[in-house]
Amino acid sequence: MTECVNSCISVSGVLLCLFSGVLSGFLSLTAQRQTVSLNGKWSLSNPNGSLSLPAQVPGCVQSALQRQGYIQDPYFRFNDVFYRWIAFDNWTYTTTFSGSSQLSSKQKVMLVFDGVDTVASIWLNGVTVGKTDNMFRRYNFSVRDLLKDGDNVLKVSLLSPVLYAAERRKAHSAYRVPPECPPDVQKGECHVNFIRKEQSSFSWDWGPLFPTMGLWKEVRLEAFDVMQLIQVFSVPLYDFSVSQWRVQVELLVDAVQTTNGQITLSIPELDSEQTFQTQFLPGKTKNSFTLHINMSSQVKLWWPNGHGDQPFYHLAVKGFQDGFLILNTESKVYFRTVELVQEPVVGSPGLSFYFRINGKPIFLKGSNWIPAHSFQDRVTPAVLRNLLQSAVDANMNALRVWGGGVYEQDLFYNMCDEMGIMVWQDFMFACATYPTEDDFIQTVREEVVQQVQRLKSHPSIIIWSGNNENEAALATDWFNIPVSQRPTYLKDYVTLYVNNIREIVQEEDQSRPFLVSSPTNGAESEQEGWVAANPYDPLYGDTHFYSYVLDCWDWRTFPRTRFASEYGFQSWPSFSTLQPVSIKEDWSYDSNFTSHRQHHENGNQQMLLQAALHFNLPNSTDPMKKFTDTLYITQVMQAQCVKTQTEFYRRSRSEITEGKGHTMGALYWQLNDIWQAPSWSSIEFGGKWKMLHYFAQNFFAAVLPVGFEDNDTLFIYAVSDLSYDLKLRAVVTVYSWTDLDPVRTLKSDLLLVAGGSAAAIYKQPVAALLAGCGRCTRLTCLLTFHLEDSSGQQGPTNHHFLCSPKDAQGLQRPNVTAKVQEDETGYSVTLHSASVAPFVWLDVGNIPGRFSSNGFLMVSRNRTVSFNAWRPTSVAELSRSLTITSLRDVY
Repeated sequence: MTECVNSCISVSGVLLCLFSGVLSGFLSLTAQRQTVSLNGKWSLSNPNGSLSLPAQVPGCVQSALQRQGYIQDPYFRFNDVFYRWIAFDNWTYTTTFSGSSQLSSKQKVMLVFDGVDTVASIWLNGVTVGKTDNMFRRYNFSVRDLLKDGDNVLKVSLLSPVLYAAERRKAHSAYRVPPECPPDVQKGECHVNFIRKEQSSFSWDWGPLFPTMGLWKEVRLEAFDVMQLIQVFSVPLYDFSVSQWRVQVELLVDAVQTTNGQITLSIPELDSEQTFQTQFLPGKTKNSFTLHINMSSQVKLWWPNGHGDQPFYHLAVKGFQDGFLILNTESKVYFRTVELVQEPVVGSPGLSFYFRINGKPIFLKGSNWIPAHSFQDRVTPAVLRNLLQSAVDANMNALRVWGGGVYEQDLFYNMCDEMGIMVWQDFMFACATYPTEDDFIQTVREEVVQQVQRLKSHPSIIIWSGNNENEAALATDWFNIPVSQRPTYLKDYVTLYVNNIREIVQEEDQSRPFLVSSPTNGAESEQEGWVAANPYDPLYGDTHFYSYVLDCWDWRTFPRTRFASEYGFQSWPSFSTLQPVSIKEDWSYDSNFTSHRQHHENGNQQMLLQAALHFNLPNSTDPMKKFTDTLYITQVMQAQCVKTQTEFYRRSRSEITEGKGHTMGALYWQLNDIWQAPSWSSIEFGGKWKMLHYFAQNFFAAVLPVGFEDNDTLFIYAVSDLSYDLKLRAVVTVYSWTDLDPVRTLKSDLLLVAGGSAAAIYKQPVAALLAGCGRCTRLTCLLTFHLEDSSGQQGPTNHHFLCSPKDAQGLQRPNVTAKVQEDETGYSVTLHSASVAPFVWLDVGNIPGRFSSNGFLMVSRNRTVSFNAWRPTSVAELSRSLTITSLRDVY
């Protein structure tokens, strides 16, 4: 008779099951794995014992202190500065768990920490079992001989990350490793580049100082006799020469002794199965197998959002020893290819820079992702789903996980896989030089191996990038490095990113491209010894571009780059987002609070100066109204600026002008916020959409009309991301600012617009356009325009102002009224306007949810928008909370 015991655990979305089979009269083939979770309630204390409190694991010190009432909301008012003391102290987490003979009788017992933040000593029953120094690593310690029957005491003693970083800096006496400290305006701590920890936790230009400490991921014991499966990774590879898919499957195994057996890999839906004789050697080993996909099977491909579906297959991995099942796991496999194309461009010096997915060139539309909270234990599945769904709903297909935050949790990448969001994945190095001592390099090497192994099975990740802006920092001398010392820093740069990170990534993952930095000239930077003379060169690679002083409505100020991976403008979040973390005295644009929350030098002033180029600034005598109107005008400015820039990039995809163009990506900075403060985000902390995000729904539409002027001539381009051709015409409508009835409508001839291209389909001098409009001038009239084919309108309606709205003649207060209704589909708001109303903004305060459209130009008497509430509400509550603001209402 056979007695079978099985034990299952979910790791990184892969169900791992290990079976033990015991056959009477035969040697035990036990491969049973016992897992004991140590998550839950621990105790937390500081060195002098003045604080001792319960603490949740996973979690951090700040979350525990707040939960127990020792501190207020860390995001309230000036608490980021008031609570600096927390990160200057050392803290100890302690838990007691029960040992058992069943546990200690196993051949091997491992204590596993999926994430320790950051520098710690770990003690079990009074004995040191190991140390940690890297937030981004998993740590395993062998503890079998230290376990006792009955109570076992586990302690994790954490050092102050601020003091540790300062000590590491002091020990590095040969030369400085800049920057020493963040700018004063960020109110941060120094030397974050000396600790392998979330770099923005010591402050950033959009985020607060909260150097967290804690056990930020799971803790557990893993016990086994023969072997345990730590991880399964699978990477599909396509062989173009024979048109065949294969799946490279790797098993990370920890074996007590040499174990012989068979491994069977199968994807039943593709009628593909192979069995391999194998030998697992003692210790931790990576074992590789290749499953060739049956060539008669039709493989369904994973596509980015907007280009197709995201189908997956089930990969089954079974292990047998002497006919007994000892290993059984199943995981998802998605099939897709990715190529980063850098090749000569006809009519241009330089090289192209674009992504081909499954052989199709794809224009990347999206944004940059930062940590969604200073305390990672607060980033719930609901928070992730809301933000990622918001990206998809704004027609995005890509996000760049920026290199100053964290490698995101498994769920983030699982959701990106399901939603078709391509991920540009940075390694966690940003805006700094870094030390290259052996111990630093060693911990980074382990970090990179673990992260690539954890993440490489995700089809959503299409590229690895070594760092954020560190090539540019050296090339353009951010840190005032003397010429004589420059070779030292270049050598360190190549050591870290090329000889270590790049080497590991290329060994671990042959399925996707690797860039050393962003921005970079890519292949050209490599030719120039990895640090190009000008990494911002628009003829190569990707660019980051910011300009707050130049007029953002003037497209000539933007670089005609191959790929725009960062660009943007700041705005303030809405009052309902600021209100919970502020008090009445904070509610003015020149209060201490608004100054304190702004971490970008002159940021508050820059927003107003940019807004004042085209808009009258709020001038209400009511201080509260002036404040909320000012928040509104910053959002109008940001939305219009990023719209203009993104539309420029999208219309540049098919053109080469003076050697520049063929732009194939627009990722604005930034998608989300870490706290309630002014920033470049399009989504406020808490998930509320700013006006920019509503605009993104349109400017990232699959089919888009883009209007602009060149030498007083109006051009309209049709931009298409579709895979098929369309015959389109532009329809231009002229309105007077004084009247909701159109003055004139013009139509161009139908023109063929190829799928995946941008083409000019309308051109007319503005003077000629206005000549047929009676008394229309640039100051008295404005334009709307859309595209249509023989079946009707394609894509959104766009607008073009012939003058700055502050100079518009005849713009009146529209006195917009609203009626809220409810039907079986949800809530709707029907608006009535007496006149043309630009930037109509609906706000329902702290009722979470979003409108189908917002921030729009109203050129009709009536318009209905729907509201999708994220919690139960009512017509009465919505009607009471609803405020409507348009441009003419603020002055």
